[in-house]
Amino acid sequence: MAYQTYITEALVCGSWHRNTADRTILLFSREAGMVYVQAKSVREERSKQRYALQDASHIRATLIRGKAGWRVASAEPLKNFYAHGTTRESRALLRNIILLLRRVMQGETPHRDIFDDVVLVLGQQNIFPASALEVVFSIRLLNTLGYVSPDATQRHLFETLFPFEILANLSAETLKELKKISEHALIQSQL
Repeated sequence: MAYQTYITEALVCGSWHRNTADRTILLFSREAGMVYVQAKSVREERSKQRYALQDASHIRATLIRGKAGWRVASAEPLKNFYAHGTTRESRALLRNIILLLRRVMQGETPHRDIFDDVVLVLGQQNIFPASALEVVFSIRLLNTLGYVSPDATQRHLFETLFPFEILANLSAETLKELKKISEHALIQSQL
């Protein structure tokens, strides 16, 4: 019996050791959503996948859906966002985005636009202010998932591409208001 394989980009959102050399990994993938995958013998020194499957890595993975769940067949590292974060603020942005994803993303529903936003934001983490990136990303994420309805004054933030050109023009009051809206949405959603 042949199993279906999926080749997708993914972000490693967490990992847990299992047995002697195995690891359970939480991936936010572009094609499969938020999934737990099993990686066999990935903690051994001879493993070719051990560096690709580090936390906060952007990878291209081949995933297999088996009877007992998802497995990693191969993983190719594209970028480790933690290693490329040069400041404390950029690494805090990475941590906060991963924690927010783990909090609100449920199940194996693919969200390609959210994944693209994550990669874009984390790719620009050293260029734009981390606090502005985090607030705009969280409000866009909550809007996409249906927890926030856009106000007429905020519609420009929810266009198809991430609004990097608008970040420089956002005032401190606007950022504070957007942060308040996203925090209220998280509290009301009970996530």
